[in-house]
Amino acid sequence: MDDFFDRNDLISQYSYKQELKELQEERKYYEAEIEKSTAKLKELTSDPATREKFAREQYKMKKADEEIFVIIREESKEESDKNS
Repeated sequence: MDDFFDRNDLISQYSYKQELKELQEERKYYEAEIEKSTAKLKELTSDPATREKFAREQYKMKKADEEIFVIIREESKEESDKNS
């Protein structure tokens, strides 16, 4: 009777196939993410304008002779009523 429920039974095989399918999908996702990151890295290392734009947007960097102004818009009464 113990031989019927071993690691090669039908239920285990189905479970293994499901896990394999999930892992394959996860692998495809991460391979696509690696491709995106590699392309972005290549673009950042090869184009100074792109590198500057990235630094300005991601790290809020500026040139020495620049001033940055942050404009905060106040919500009008109509917008406040819509959000409530």
